[in-house]
Amino acid sequence: MNYEERDPYGMYRVNNGTGTDLNSQGNDSLYTPTHQGPGPRLMGANTLIGNDVSNQDGDDLGEIKEIMLDVSSGRISYAVLSFGGFLSLGEKLFAVPWSALKLDTVNKRFTVSIDKTRLESAPGFDKDQWPDMADPEWAAGIHAYYGTTPRAETLMN
Repeated sequence: MNYEERDPYGMYRVNNGTGTDLNSQGNDSLYTPTHQGPGPRLMGANTLIGNDVSNQDGDDLGEIKEIMLDVSSGRISYAVLSFGGFLSLGEKLFAVPWSALKLDTVNKRFTVSIDKTRLESAPGFDKDQWPDMADPEWAAGIHAYYGTTPRAETLMN
């Protein structure tokens, strides 16, 4: 399920320029589709949980299970990605820096520039043993692994 399908308020509604909602009416209009609402620059966090994540080669890397907010700065720090396992058994969780993810609005998923085998070796955690994501050393290691730069407030305690 993608963010448009998980949109309970219609914030990502697309219409055909006549007011007809293409999400519910089909896509056979002669009019150019126009987007309403805040997306894709501003997105509802609840609509992003469960979105698929793939890499640049199109390999399925899992789905977003949680979005971690830095409450003091009001910014998203990480997306928690699930990978592997079957029916949530044996799955591993990964905190991927938000800046490493790119929204693919055509395929309605997120992408991250990482090899599937590299993700399998990434620092991860079990659903019952979450790391201290506020720890500056942990944050520096995660950002280094994904090749991103942490914001200064992330490295301050």
